[in-house]
Amino acid sequence: MYSISEASEILGITSHTLRYYEKEGIITPDRSSSGIRRYTDSHLKWLKFVMKLRETKMPIATIKDYTWLVMEGNHTTKERLTLLEEHQKNIQEQIETLLSTNEMLKDKIGSYKKSLAE
Repeated sequence: MYSISEASEILGITSHTLRYYEKEGIITPDRSSSGIRRYTDSHLKWLKFVMKLRETKMPIATIKDYTWLVMEGNHTTKERLTLLEEHQKNIQEQIETLLSTNEMLKDKIGSYKKSLAE
């Protein structure tokens, strides 16, 4: 079990972010008898997944929807699959945009270097 400060350090996020995820219903940490948040390895694994979804620009609202589907149980597997497939499509579009932008920048940088060399 990890305290909120230990969990935030392990995950590389702030305690505020953990509290926000809790407020949004994305994570429900265990509580000690005195009400102190306690995070398990399972919580940390879930939060690492959530953080990856955020890194790929999945909106909090969609993460909340996905969380709700997970908590509802196995009968929501099809909906979860659809949600993740749609997000994967968005990621692929992001990758294509980044690759084309990178090519444009390489051309521009090459142009500047050529100009400076002359």
